[in-house]
Amino acid sequence: MSAVTTPSAQSGVEYDRARELVLEYGWNSTAYQILNPGFELWFSRVHPAVVGYVRAGGRRVVGGAPIAADADLRDVAEEFERDARAAHAGVVYFGAEERLEALYRGTKTHSAILLGAQPSWDPADWADIIATHSSLRAQFNRARNKGVSVELWPSERAEHNPELKKLLQEWLGTRGLPPLHFLVEPETLGQLQDRRVFVATRGDVPVGFLVASPIPARRGWLTEQFVRGHGAPNGTAEMMIDAAVRWVAEQRSDYVTLGLAPLSTRGGDLTSHSLLIQIGFKWVRAHGRRFYNFEGLDSFKAKFAPERWEAVFAVANEARFSVRSLYAIGSAFTQGRPFRTVGRGLVQAGRQEVRWLRVQD
Repeated sequence: MSAVTTPSAQSGVEYDRARELVLEYGWNSTAYQILNPGFELWFSRVHPAVVGYVRAGGRRVVGGAPIAADADLRDVAEEFERDARAAHAGVVYFGAEERLEALYRGTKTHSAILLGAQPSWDPADWADIIATHSSLRAQFNRARNKGVSVELWPSERAEHNPELKKLLQEWLGTRGLPPLHFLVEPETLGQLQDRRVFVATRGDVPVGFLVASPIPARRGWLTEQFVRGHGAPNGTAEMMIDAAVRWVAEQRSDYVTLGLAPLSTRGGDLTSHSLLIQIGFKWVRAHGRRFYNFEGLDSFKAKFAPERWEAVFAVANEARFSVRSLYAIGSAFTQGRPFRTVGRGLVQAGRQEVRWLRVQD
């Protein structure tokens, strides 16, 4: 008996069923994000489980890992992969964490590459950690002295809020690439049912916001998105993170993470991949800065003194992780247009450099 696959939607019976499963079994830090626009939802016929994925490059690229009880995880993955195989598609789990990666470690049926690492904390320890880092407190004070304050907005106030949407568009305009999707979907303000939004204001005008999404099976939270507008002074992002994690601590939660720092070496050795993938990663680190400041993001997250750095993987159901699977991942983020997206990014970067030169003249 085959499983059920259905397009994701912002409402409806299938969406509600997936949400219930996420809120019961969501363990991966990206679990809640499979409810974002663009995902297809696959439901197991055997276990209470759901998988969120996109079709790209001849693969089903999964957001994180199957949403299932720990004891059912292998069975659900095998059932999903049988269904994909019947559709002549491979499977790549992007953003998988230790629980899934450990299932296939050392096997000949699956392979994994290290994508980077995510920092995490026990929220109860956060206040003590911040108290010992004067540089962070200086950043908070810098923003406060500029009149910035942060508060948790009710979902009904934040959802579809025009001021926050304007901030999002300002922020997207500063990115080196056109808007990406999949696990970095920027349009989260239309679906705040279980998320929390922390808004930084200056003189009652919003200058930034942070969106946190739940990780229910770990009694935790992910800071899914933090956005700064043009009017946000230095220290605004740090203030929003501090406010969000202190709120998480007040909820007696056990876990919080700032999410993946791509290509970070803090969770393991990136040189263990095949030579071709190593070359690709080195090129991205060296030349991808005009699109995405990997090292800057890694350093930003590291300054909050994480208690742990957790390895994050891509796992494929093939004996050796292939370039084709990498291409599928790129296609998932760019909605099937990785080369066109990079080309547009190069044009945007060139225009920005011309503007900089004109300013210098």
